[in-house]
Amino acid sequence: MALKTYRPTSPALRQKTVTDYSGLTKKDPEKALLKPKKKNVGRNNYGRITSRHRGGGNRQKLRVIDWNRNIEGVPAKVTALEYDPNRTAFIALIQYVDGEKAYILAPQGLKVGDTVESGPDVDIVVGNCLPMENIPIGTEIHNIEMRPGRGGQMVRSAGSSAQLLAREGKYATLRMPSGEVRMVLAICKATIGSVSNPENELMNKGKAGYMRHLGRRPHVRGSVMNPVDHPHGGGEGKAPIGMPSPMTPWGKPTRGYKTRKAKESDKLIVRRRRKK
Repeated sequence: MALKTYRPTSPALRQKTVTDYSGLTKKDPEKALLKPKKKNVGRNNYGRITSRHRGGGNRQKLRVIDWNRNIEGVPAKVTALEYDPNRTAFIALIQYVDGEKAYILAPQGLKVGDTVESGPDVDIVVGNCLPMENIPIGTEIHNIEMRPGRGGQMVRSAGSSAQLLAREGKYATLRMPSGEVRMVLAICKATIGSVSNPENELMNKGKAGYMRHLGRRPHVRGSVMNPVDHPHGGGEGKAPIGMPSPMTPWGKPTRGYKTRKAKESDKLIVRRRRKK
């Protein structure tokens, strides 16, 4: 899909570009596949703000996405392509031959009327889901499991795809969208193709109100605050922050400060996205 532009009837519309949704075929979601979405506005289970500048926004409902694709060997027909307010990618409504319906992430190139399937012996066709031990080397994949049976957790945002580089022993080696090269168990499932809506990264929001609809509230730069409010504050004019590296409002370093704690998956990373 292409980007949609507007007549410049206001300064905001002059540069605003959004995704053209004319290629989507269904406006109203499937009611049986909806769930209420509770707004936490950046607060944790204690009610304390852990992510600032969140709140407001349009009301949304969650679409129940089938991340596992557990119905194997049963073909499903794509009946609609829809917009999902909870993600940057589009979603596809599929219907199995027994009448059951489900939502999946829509890959790039998937059309209404196409047939998708899940299982170890299915064809290598866009939208089909199968274990990586059965996928040819070099194939673009998305919606990748990190552990068998847990459902797709990686490579789910608009336009993204990973590449299957190699298989050795029980592991498959992937090149992630970030450039990181990592290993995943080869019995984990993945879906063929890249995620839909690659033009999402080219969008120009145009005005602050667009972000308010998404639930993003304004944030103020630390350099325009007073010294009592932020380590970057104070000084005459646009003064430097006066320290070797930027700080958070609470005085913690923000660049080069290791935040990733020791995790089991570290040993599976072959090359990090930022090579020293």
